[in-house]
Amino acid sequence: MNLRSKIMSGGLYLALRQCIGMAISLCGMLLLTRLIGPKNYGLYTAAFGIGWYLQIISQLGIEVYLVRREEREDHLNIYHQAFTLFILLSVIGMSIGLLSAPLMQSLTRLEGLTPVVRSIFLTLPLVLVSQVPMAKIERDLDYKRVAIIELANQAIFFLVAIPLAFQGWGVWAAVAGWWVQQIQSLLLLLWATGYKPRFYWDAKLVRQMLTYSVGFSASTWIWQARILVSPILVGRFAGAEAVGYIALASRMIEVLGFVKNVTWRLSIAALAKVQNDKGRLRNAIDEGMGLQILALGPLLVILAWLLPLILPTLFGVKWLPVLQIYPFLALASLTNSLFNLHCSVMYVLQKNWEVTFFHLANVAVFLVASLVLLPRLGLVGYGWAELIAFVSYGIIHRYSARNVGNFDYSLPILWWAAFGAALFVWQVGWWMAAGLVVAILIPSTHHKVQSYVASFKGSQA
Repeated sequence: MNLRSKIMSGGLYLALRQCIGMAISLCGMLLLTRLIGPKNYGLYTAAFGIGWYLQIISQLGIEVYLVRREEREDHLNIYHQAFTLFILLSVIGMSIGLLSAPLMQSLTRLEGLTPVVRSIFLTLPLVLVSQVPMAKIERDLDYKRVAIIELANQAIFFLVAIPLAFQGWGVWAAVAGWWVQQIQSLLLLLWATGYKPRFYWDAKLVRQMLTYSVGFSASTWIWQARILVSPILVGRFAGAEAVGYIALASRMIEVLGFVKNVTWRLSIAALAKVQNDKGRLRNAIDEGMGLQILALGPLLVILAWLLPLILPTLFGVKWLPVLQIYPFLALASLTNSLFNLHCSVMYVLQKNWEVTFFHLANVAVFLVASLVLLPRLGLVGYGWAELIAFVSYGIIHRYSARNVGNFDYSLPILWWAAFGAALFVWQVGWWMAAGLVVAILIPSTHHKVQSYVASFKGSQA
């Protein structure tokens, strides 16, 4: 199987995993959020967001180094070295997290956050060590196995959390589900790869790993700092319920946005194999932009149109404020999908600091806008801050075009504008969907869709 076929086949497995996972997640999320309510769900997601940020910092980008290194460097000592580093980093990160938990509660003004966030911090060794066997699988583009493991992990979370929520555990039902999920994930990954961890230390190899990962990590730390805006600023100015509303809307978008996740996961491993051919890199970005918009846009729009029926019927009337924030977050996700591969290719070309500067600009604009708008507009202020941060995408375009060449935005931008406007039909009016009709009817759209279908058929031939 050639590289293109292997990539498309791997993408298909991940897409199928996401479709099945979407059904599991939507059903599980429906039951869990209805049982524990916005406040408890907001408390859990605030703790999870802070814990997730600590995990991102502690990983130092080592897992990406494992995936993108050259083929000739593939030997077990690299994985053993990564395992050793992850153990050290997890102990350091966990200790800092446990000590800083009371400060997190003070910053967010969310009562009861300290014990919850400490429970999340304690899983850090499990999460980091799992990155080693996961990188081994992803490096081989064995996404069929990845899909099976991730579905099993997703299922176990809800199988544990929902019964406990029925028994009145509240926020601790979700925490228990998270704990069991991380334990199962590590065990399944070790079993699937046959990897047997052992301690190993090579100072030269450590320097090599960290030389690459520092730039990558810096950009990731900055970008993921966006996660902290919701628990800290939203929690402080609007309360745990508002954090819960944003978390539910974000989770819905994340579930539907499987194409963006699939593309990102495939891109680091796949683009690394053609990193010396700028023409192929540019073509991959051109093709990927349109594919993501066409695959993600319809799902986000359909959900936007159905939400007024879904929320009160399935989740309960207490979740209706999600309607206010969903279109803004959906448009932010759609916009990010346009530039997802731009960042991927810059990482592959080891232009990590350029991505870091873009992330810094994006987060700075988002943070300032949130600080100004949240106290004045409440929940909707968070949404407007997301839209204002769009100005920063010009930076990553400029950097990637300089390194790879000019991209063809004509169709992707048209589709982006049409789907983006259609997200706001309930807020503005149904005339906002007019552009969507035009975008669907033009011949260029038909031709492009046919080319995507032909590519997928060819990958399965």
